[in-house]
Amino acid sequence: MLYMILGSDAPGSLDKRLIARPAHLERLQVLLAAGRLILAGPCPAIDSPDPGPAGFSGSLIVAEFSSLEEAQAWAQADPYNAAGVYASVTVKPFKKVLP
Repeated sequence: MLYMILGSDAPGSLDKRLIARPAHLERLQVLLAAGRLILAGPCPAIDSPDPGPAGFSGSLIVAEFSSLEEAQAWAQADPYNAAGVYASVTVKPFKKVLP
C-alpha cells in the first residue's frame, strides 16, 4: 500500500538539512530502485523553486510499504530526523487516484 510521509521542518534547520541531504537522498534512491517511490520533494518556505536562505517548511514522500508500521519505522530512521531537521513527522495511508 502507499503511504504519505510529511516531515515538518524545525525553525532554523536549513543548515542541518543541507548537511543531512546526501544521506536522505540515498535512502530515497533505494526506494526508487525498488520501484516503490511515487514522489518525493521538499516544500519551499516561500513561493519559489529555489527559496535560498528562507529554506524549506518540510518534505513530502509518497512510497509503497507493506504496512503502516513499516512506513513509520522507515520515516523515523530518516537522516533528517537524526539531524534535527524535522520537528514532526506524519505518516498516513495514501490512495492514489490520478493520474
